[in-house]
Amino acid sequence: MFRKLRKINYEIPKERVEELIKTTEYGVLSTVGEDGYPYAVPVNYAYINGNIYFHCAREGHKLDNISFNNKVSFTLVPYSKVLSEKFDSEYESVVIFGKAEEVFDKEKIDGLLGLVYKYSPEYVESGKAYIDRAQDKVRIMKISFDYVTGKTYKE
Repeated sequence: MFRKLRKINYEIPKERVEELIKTTEYGVLSTVGEDGYPYAVPVNYAYINGNIYFHCAREGHKLDNISFNNKVSFTLVPYSKVLSEKFDSEYESVVIFGKAEEVFDKEKIDGLLGLVYKYSPEYVESGKAYIDRAQDKVRIMKISFDYVTGKTYKE
């Protein structure tokens, strides 16, 4: 069902892929809507227990699309460098295929805390207070992985 890399020698080892998922600043979530059009949007995320968690408003384009079809892809590009003189580039990238679903209760709080720990580690206590105030105004979505691949090219 999922395609293998064409240039297998560019494949990133699984340990490095997991490190990139943990440390990359943001990812691009891709969905498909009822109208058949793809929609890709950058999102902040946390990687917790082998899943991606991201927050969103109570309603919106990505949620409409996920309601229509919860199969998504999530792309990371933690490194890129254009090699102008060679008409080429160096890069590392990860593509995750999976299914998105909303989470609730403890898992929702854990997802929100994961975002605080990743993006505001020096403000954890005030982040917890913020979560207490704002948790009913946001939704937390989880992407469970079906297939993950990483690719790199460096000279």
